[in-house]
Amino acid sequence: MAGGALEQLAGKLADDTIAAMDESGDDRLYTEVGEVLAASSQSLEEAFLTEIRVRLAERKARRFLNRRLAQLRAKAPAGGASNG
Repeated sequence: MAGGALEQLAGKLADDTIAAMDESGDDRLYTEVGEVLAASSQSLEEAFLTEIRVRLAERKARRFLNRRLAQLRAKAPAGGASNG
């Protein structure tokens, strides 16, 4: 299978799995999906797990960034003037 198609399939499955995880509250659902993939396609399993890790890492980093910005903005002087 062409690399691009593999990444597309893995990315779409990762998006759908994360949506199902959000809906169900099961934050380990992706491991079960990975096991199903492992039984039939190691290549797709590896691509899927990479896509999941990337998305979950981005989500975690974005939450951190949003919290940090909220803290900084809460400490900023009224009026939002900056030195620059």
